[in-house]
Amino acid sequence: MKITLRRLNDKLAFQALNSEGNVVNSDANPAIGGENLGMRPMELLLSSMISCASIDILLILKKKRIELSNYEVIVKGNRKDGVPSPFEKIHVLFKIGENDPIDQVKKAVILSLEKYCSVSASLAKEIKITHQIIQANV
Repeated sequence: MKITLRRLNDKLAFQALNSEGNVVNSDANPAIGGENLGMRPMELLLSSMISCASIDILLILKKKRIELSNYEVIVKGNRKDGVPSPFEKIHVLFKIGENDPIDQVKKAVILSLEKYCSVSASLAKEIKITHQIIQANV
């Protein structure tokens, strides 16, 4: 795996490019000179974790021939004060359709977050990762 990072301006905005040509922009917090030209690095980390978990979850459900009518994920991370300020808690909320099989989704979520997701496995063990699944009328 190879990622190339290029500076976009004379401030703190960057573009990350993978070997397939896909691009992700990142930027710093405006309080330290960023200009909101991309996600902040810690936001990218949360995005990576829920993307990774979602791939696992949806593939597990697909093997069981389960198609969800709705799928949305909201993740919130709490960071420690100071420098560095790593995450100390991450909570993931999964929203599925009101008629989707919540028990099967719960099993897939647990398998992903605790066994299969490489991103969550790469995070420090001190970070408490919790999750919740709700069914919503969409």
